[in-house]
Amino acid sequence: MKKSVPHKIKSISELHQLFALPKPDHPLVSVIDFALLSYKHSDIWEHFSNDFYCITLKKGVNGKFKYGQRDYDFDEGMITLTKPDQIFSVTQINDNPVMGFMLVFKADLIRNYPLGKMINNYGFFSYSIAEALHLSDKEDVIISGLLKQMQDELKNNIDHYSQDLIVAHLDLILNYINRFYGRQFITRKTAAHDLLSRLEELLFDYFEKENPVLKGLPTVQYLSQELNISASYLTDLLRNITGLNTQQYIQNHIIEKSKQLLSTTSLSVNEIAFSLGFEYSQSFSKLFKKKTNLTPLQFKKSLN
Repeated sequence: MKKSVPHKIKSISELHQLFALPKPDHPLVSVIDFALLSYKHSDIWEHFSNDFYCITLKKGVNGKFKYGQRDYDFDEGMITLTKPDQIFSVTQINDNPVMGFMLVFKADLIRNYPLGKMINNYGFFSYSIAEALHLSDKEDVIISGLLKQMQDELKNNIDHYSQDLIVAHLDLILNYINRFYGRQFITRKTAAHDLLSRLEELLFDYFEKENPVLKGLPTVQYLSQELNISASYLTDLLRNITGLNTQQYIQNHIIEKSKQLLSTTSLSVNEIAFSLGFEYSQSFSKLFKKKTNLTPLQFKKSLN
């Protein structure tokens, strides 16, 4: 059976129309009160995507929300961030009260600003909603205040300075969110270290079995799927705990495993490279030299 194509909301104006809201104050950005939103004005919500970035600060539940293949609720106040072309579903809509804000903006708003180049560095736009930012009361006040200020700025008449001020304000909001995610990684250290232990076990099992020979080197995507988290969240979490991104973490594990094989077996460098999942032994030797300043043969000789 052919899957239905999700309805793509292409503009901020179309989003306002679907929610039966007045026209937006600015064509490229809007801050909307959740209390004003109703999903009952259109039937597209069961399968849709946006052509813009979205930052939500939401408290309360007024429908069953699906992002990817998972369902979520919003019983707590939390921030979620999504980028264009991600697919959503909202069903079982009700009239429960919801508070908070939805900030939406088109890529064109920031294209000619430094933020336009930097925004891809914010990994949280690729986190799953299960990895949402849970705000403390103080943080909630800060973010809510900034969103309200942006909303007020958008109500002013657009002039020569408007876009510069709006983008600067957006930049400030994203920097605060980045800071608060850093706090969340720190305050949830137990969960983070549990995840790190699971990652270590996953890598150990991968190399103990014949996975490298059959499947090649473990990838960031493979590990994140096995751990049931997004690749971006895994990398950011590892950076906060170890200072390494996921690819560097995998490489370090490969080097430790190769050192073990070089020191405890009579396998050749070619055989070790193949057993670790490298297609070419030269690639293995290049990585080993980069990480240790020695070739695999030089390392093996240094043990004698």
